[in-house]
Amino acid sequence: MTQSHDVIIIGAGLSGLAVAHFLGKTKPGLDLLIVEQGQRAGGAVRSCHDQGYLAEWGPHGFLDNNPASRELLADFGLDRLARKAPLANFVRYLCHQGRLVVLPQKPRKLLATPLVSLPGKLRVLGDLFRKPLAGEPTIGAWVSYRFGAGLLPLADAAVTGTFAGDYERLSIDAVMPGVRRLEKEHGSVLRGLIHTMRQKKKTGPAALRALPAMTSFSGGMEQLTETLAAGKPIRFGTKVTSFRREQTGWRVECDTSEPLTSRILIVALPVNAALALLAPFAPPVAAIPEARIATVALGFDAATAQIPYGFGYLAPEREQRFALGALFSTHMFPGRAPQGQVLLEALVGGRRHPERLNLDDATLVERVYADLRQLLHLPTPPGYSRVLRSGGGIPQLEVGHLRLRQWRDALQTAQPGLHICGFGWEGIGMNDMMQAAQAAAMTVTAGESGAKEAAVRPVYF
Repeated sequence: MTQSHDVIIIGAGLSGLAVAHFLGKTKPGLDLLIVEQGQRAGGAVRSCHDQGYLAEWGPHGFLDNNPASRELLADFGLDRLARKAPLANFVRYLCHQGRLVVLPQKPRKLLATPLVSLPGKLRVLGDLFRKPLAGEPTIGAWVSYRFGAGLLPLADAAVTGTFAGDYERLSIDAVMPGVRRLEKEHGSVLRGLIHTMRQKKKTGPAALRALPAMTSFSGGMEQLTETLAAGKPIRFGTKVTSFRREQTGWRVECDTSEPLTSRILIVALPVNAALALLAPFAPPVAAIPEARIATVALGFDAATAQIPYGFGYLAPEREQRFALGALFSTHMFPGRAPQGQVLLEALVGGRRHPERLNLDDATLVERVYADLRQLLHLPTPPGYSRVLRSGGGIPQLEVGHLRLRQWRDALQTAQPGLHICGFGWEGIGMNDMMQAAQAAAMTVTAGESGAKEAAVRPVYF
């Protein structure tokens, strides 16, 4: 016996839940089933409530400048419940020569920052005279070629803050396709940005001035996925072992139930989990690299700890710090610690230092505190500590990732009714996943291509 559905979605993480919502919104009569291997929805999005503290196992927020994300929140009334930390009101710091220095969020502030030398600032103008770099360069090679080596610490900070990755491995084409498009179309990134700004003037000056806000919720990021999952038809504790195309659709084999069939099959899994299921279709790689991190949550007495106002700080590799950086969580979103306490969330590990995750919790706390107190006024040890070790890693969009995407796109064309999205295909941000989910739903319901020209995404540290 088999159960038949219009649509089967593999994975109840943010991608799968968002696809299900957008599908149900446009075609409410669809018979849809989400199949999830675990016992909870949300995937990597998971919040930790402990002793009055609120920390995050996974992502800490997302920017409110993506139309798909805004639509999703508005559909559930979450836009009215969101907690926001505007980039215009906050700053982020870079560890530079053993001290914290404010990172510039706007190009004109780059002119005054001590993070880049005067020759380094002048070298940025060399972008106007450099031909587009051929091939698929790494972020490090591309930044050095276009703007000079003086900007590499800033590139390192941007990569650390998003991917916990290595800019000498990540692909500029995969991570920032919109910027590469500007370079190729205009012969220079700066000329392309000037052209983009002139186009934006037609929509009004506010579009040029406005900076987005980091968004979360009073219950943490898991409040979003819990809201999305409520009322959805999800079969938990069911692992999909294989699937194949048949004459009328897709046959999905599971480990704990009879086979399932559907006209439409959506694989909404992290890229490596998806590649394992897609192995019969001969992907170009069996898996892509991942960066694993641990979040070390530390609570301090607000009367003695002196935390500068802002989002937190990042530490480029050349600073040789133990932590990749830290979030000043109670500055960003008040109420994440008991009265009279402040919460810091430090990140450890990443692509360059996975060995640090082999340390036990007590050692991690000790090493992180020793690191932080060299940069911040923390005269007494933390009164609260907890190490959050995520079960998954952050997919790394390294050189060669474009070939994998091209293979995925060709497979979807060759296999009608198959759609693939999820963590690590287009990107790793929550906005990336919600936008890709909306595009997949559009393709299913209207038969339209979900692919769009890559937008130019500003770099917010």
